[in-house]
Amino acid sequence: MKLLRVGPHKCEKPAIMDSEGNLRDVSDLVDDWDGLALSDNVFAQLRNIDLTALPILPADSRIGPCVADVGKFICIGLNYADHAAETGAAVPEEPVVFFKATSAICGPNDKLEIPRRSEKTDWEVELGIVIGKQTKYVSEEQALEHIAGYCVIHDVSERAFQLEGTGQWVKGKSADTFGPLGPWLVTRDEIADPQNLSMWLNVNGEAMQRGSTSTMIFGVAHIVSYLSQFMSLQPGDVISTGTPPGVGLSRKPQKFLRAGDVVTLGIQGLGDQRQVCVNA
Repeated sequence: MKLLRVGPHKCEKPAIMDSEGNLRDVSDLVDDWDGLALSDNVFAQLRNIDLTALPILPADSRIGPCVADVGKFICIGLNYADHAAETGAAVPEEPVVFFKATSAICGPNDKLEIPRRSEKTDWEVELGIVIGKQTKYVSEEQALEHIAGYCVIHDVSERAFQLEGTGQWVKGKSADTFGPLGPWLVTRDEIADPQNLSMWLNVNGEAMQRGSTSTMIFGVAHIVSYLSQFMSLQPGDVISTGTPPGVGLSRKPQKFLRAGDVVTLGIQGLGDQRQVCVNA
C-alpha cells in the first residue's frame, strides 16, 4: 500500500493511493498515519477494504509528510561506500548516528527554506525507514519485521553550520523544511529488497546524484538492529539511512543551493519530490 497525508499544513487527512492513482480518504478508518496506525494489524484490516467505496480527494491537493507525530528523526551518516570515498572520509567501522529536529519535517513538495546566513545549503537523497512496532534489542534477522514501510527523505544540510563551527551535526541538519518526507509511505510488503533501489537527485534539471541502496555500508536490517541496542525505537520513528555520491560539498568546484533553485529527487518504487528554494 501507498499511504500518504493530504491537505493544508497541520490539517492533513490520511489517505491511500488506489491502483489507478486516486487518493482515497481513509480518515473515517484511521485518525492519522502516526504510531498507532502503523501496525501490521491495521494494515491487514485496510487491505480488506474496498477502496473504491472511499471518497476521492482532489488530485491537486497538497501532499504533507507521509508520517504524523514523528517521535525520533534519526540519521545515519557516511553510509554509502561511494559517498565516503568522494568526501575522503574513512569507511566507518560502525554506523555514524545523529539526530535531526522533528520540526524540520515538511511535505515532499513544500518550499525549501535557505536559512539566514547560509552559504552552503546542500542536498542529500536518502532512503527513509519508518518503524511500525516497538523495537528493543532486536536481532538483525528479525529487524525487518519491525519496519512499517519506506519513504523518500531529502536530508537537506547546511554544511557550514554542520562542519565549520563547534558542536554536533544537528545544527546543520535541523532548519525548518530540512526534512521533506514522502510522497508516500510504502508498506514493507511492496519493497522486496530495500538494498536494491535506485536513487536520483537533480538541481535545476541537472543530474547531481545517481546511486543505489546496494552500496550502503550498513544495510537496513543492520541499522535497525544496531540502533535498538542503544535506544528503543517506537512506532512512527523515522530513520534516514545515508546518501549516495554527488552532494554539493564534494563537487569541484563546490555547488550549493540558492533561492530560485528547483530540486527534484526520488527513489525507485517510493515516488518523487520537488522543492523550490526560497530565502527564510
